[in-house]
Amino acid sequence: MAHPAARVLGMLELLQSHHRLTGPELAARLDVDQRTVRRYADTLVELGIPVLAARGRYGGYRLRPGYKLPPLMLTDDEAVAVLLGLVAAEHLGLGTAAPATDLAQAKIRRVLPTSLAERLDAVQETLGLSLRRRADTPRPATATLLALGAATRSRHRVSIGYRSWGGEASQRDLDPYGLVFHSGRWYVTGHDHLRGQIRTFRLDRIGSVDVGTATFSVPDGFDPVGHVTRSLAGVAYRWEVEVLLEADLEQARRRVPPSVAELTATDDGILLRTRAEDLTGMAQMLAGLGWPFTVVRPDELRAAVGAYAALLAGYAERSPGPVIPA
Repeated sequence: MAHPAARVLGMLELLQSHHRLTGPELAARLDVDQRTVRRYADTLVELGIPVLAARGRYGGYRLRPGYKLPPLMLTDDEAVAVLLGLVAAEHLGLGTAAPATDLAQAKIRRVLPTSLAERLDAVQETLGLSLRRRADTPRPATATLLALGAATRSRHRVSIGYRSWGGEASQRDLDPYGLVFHSGRWYVTGHDHLRGQIRTFRLDRIGSVDVGTATFSVPDGFDPVGHVTRSLAGVAYRWEVEVLLEADLEQARRRVPPSVAELTATDDGILLRTRAEDLTGMAQMLAGLGWPFTVVRPDELRAAVGAYAALLAGYAERSPGPVIPA
């Protein structure tokens, strides 16, 4: 906060978040002397912001009671942080119903100095993110996310209108234990009173949320993220797969996320358990890990691994033809 203008804004932020601050307190937080604090207070008054100063033992600086500050006042660093967060949210799918993210970016850009806005545009145009949401991924309604967030924090039961992947509509009473963002989608997990067990629901399939008066308690030690990733990894597929990996557990966890497989340390190695619809894809994944492995089941996976190995061997036997310049 080296620039004087930034310190003036910093003083305004401090007065906004505290009922009263003394001159020495403000001087210490702004890294200036008390004389400079008085000058900053005068500057704020000149800008039309009613800063009240009182002398004596209980004196200090405060804003006039009832004064409402503008809804958004950001320093350059804060504006950059917000805009980069919005850009990341858009790319990862964290945003809710469009076009809220784009509109928020546009509003903040309008109040930025031209030079800073141009530099931010350059960052956004050249920024690459390794993770990106699929263009066809549905987004949840903002009202749905906010209502479930509030109910989860206050631990109030909700009634949700839900549509399954097959289009079947149902009404559920749910004790929401946690919200989770995973692989480009929002989920809520909690006790589903219709099924009598903990279930996971996609927010973009929730059509309505009604917060009730009944309250609930979250089971001790419950991990929403862990439960969601395990439940997604356990979705029914054609093949039940078990493979022993010759690697340590820490290595395996870095390469194989919980949404892909369950990993367990055993005396014979790391036991990978998962489900697969296509064994060719499973063979490709195992080969890509680069560790020795033993197929426990199914036997059909051995054949798939052998076929993939033969395919790679065939590629290795290829000889390049003459290279013709373009």
